[in-house]
Amino acid sequence: MLNRVVLVGRLTKDPDLRYTPNGVAVANFTVAVNRPFSNNQGDRDADFINCVVWRRAAENLANFMNKGSLVGVDGRLQSRSFDNQEGKRVFVTEVVADSVQFLESKGSSQGGGNPQGSGFQPNQNQQPSGNNFGSNNNKKDDDPFADNGEPIDISDDDLPF
Repeated sequence: MLNRVVLVGRLTKDPDLRYTPNGVAVANFTVAVNRPFSNNQGDRDADFINCVVWRRAAENLANFMNKGSLVGVDGRLQSRSFDNQEGKRVFVTEVVADSVQFLESKGSSQGGGNPQGSGFQPNQNQQPSGNNFGSNNNKKDDDPFADNGEPIDISDDDLPF
């Protein structure tokens, strides 16, 4: 059996980052995805897909992407239900993201986007929080990836993509 969803679209609002009582990060977000055809008036409609992502990917999404950002979502469709405050059963269908790819740099959605779609690349003055790339981070021309020929030891969890 197969349950796989792949979406490319824009965030309709900033991701909603929360933490469970156990301290696990979870972000809810909605992706607007254009339909591949036009309606009778010649306009392209969009679907608004509710998504959820967990742990480090949730924190990265909330820290680096905002309303209008172009993202790629790879995950699975999940249905669940719960009783609301009025005692009525509420059914929810959402995409549980295994990964969220940043398809343009932060802030470029207002400026026309990244034509190459090469992924997230922070500008010179912007570094992911919680990372220490060296002792001279305050210099504008520092290259955090400069090395002396030695391999860099970095975990996949430290990458924003």
